[in-house]
Amino acid sequence: MTSPLLAVPGAIAPFDGLPDQGVPWHFGDPFAEQRSAARSVAVFDRSHRGVIAVPGEDRLTWLHSLTSQHFTALAEGRGTEALVLDVQGRVEHHAVVANVDGTVYLDMEARTTEPLLKYLDSMRFWSKVDPRDATAELAVLSLVGPEVADLLAKLDLPVPGKPDGALGLPSGGFARRMTWPGHDAVDLLVPRADLLTWWRRLTDAGARPAGTWAFEALRVESLRPRLGIDTDEKTIPHEVNWIGSAVHLDKGCYRGQETVSKVHNVGRPPRRMLLLHLDGSREVQPETGDPVVLGERVVGRVGSVALHHELGTIALALVKRSVPVDADLLLGVDDRVVQGSIDPDSIPPDTPALGREAARNLGR
Repeated sequence: MTSPLLAVPGAIAPFDGLPDQGVPWHFGDPFAEQRSAARSVAVFDRSHRGVIAVPGEDRLTWLHSLTSQHFTALAEGRGTEALVLDVQGRVEHHAVVANVDGTVYLDMEARTTEPLLKYLDSMRFWSKVDPRDATAELAVLSLVGPEVADLLAKLDLPVPGKPDGALGLPSGGFARRMTWPGHDAVDLLVPRADLLTWWRRLTDAGARPAGTWAFEALRVESLRPRLGIDTDEKTIPHEVNWIGSAVHLDKGCYRGQETVSKVHNVGRPPRRMLLLHLDGSREVQPETGDPVVLGERVVGRVGSVALHHELGTIALALVKRSVPVDADLLLGVDDRVVQGSIDPDSIPPDTPALGREAARNLGR
């Protein structure tokens, strides 16, 4: 679907090859858009995401059996994230979730909507559920910034509680509190037919229009992975910070659960998703899927690459856990090779001999 917001004055469409087609890339100043999201409030058009609705009295127990999330503990008016794994525990699907007004809503990368719905349909059996593609019904707008709650209150809209509240909107749809990007974010899933009206209402109230360039930069800064960009066909949840947020460790009996438990209890994942700072002196960037090289060895894979208003050029990359924190890395191929360094604060605490504290101890 192509968003009507591309026709809004100032909206710039993404060029061919970028992953977020159909919605505004920016509105003239992507760095100012990022600053607004960090200091006040910005609104992002993310209406290119797919939406699946799962009504029915068995929806929570049914989704509990199929996904990595503890759905039977998901109360009315709460949100979360969930994964569908294959039998080896590798990630097939990721969705952001809300349980609102007797229906569980899942929103995800648009290209995965049809295969995820097909899988869910195939697993219905005798369960009292009726999953459907609701993409034509609801569209995602994301509010980000410390003034989000003030903006919603100004418009007499419900403010979902932290950290994962979800509340119905008076005119249909719902608001869902998010923990990323940044510390203050709320997703509004609004009637798609009213998308332009909602956009004007939010921007007239003070939210700065912002595009996917800015949203992606904030997402990368927040170390939040994106399916199919920061993951590959071998990715397991432990590698990309989805344990805890999208995988509940106090449940079992779902596909891939054996791998999740084994890696958590007796092993460590072979790779970790890290934040890399790239040399911005050249007017080139690596691309998703490019190798990360240390010396003569390929030690990782480039995921998202973004231009951040404070950090400069940054990237998420899946990197072998044995790579030292002070390694001089090369990212990219051919004429787009750039130097990169690991942000020590992005090193997970369970990674031995890495991280800022480990580096300090080595220097003593």
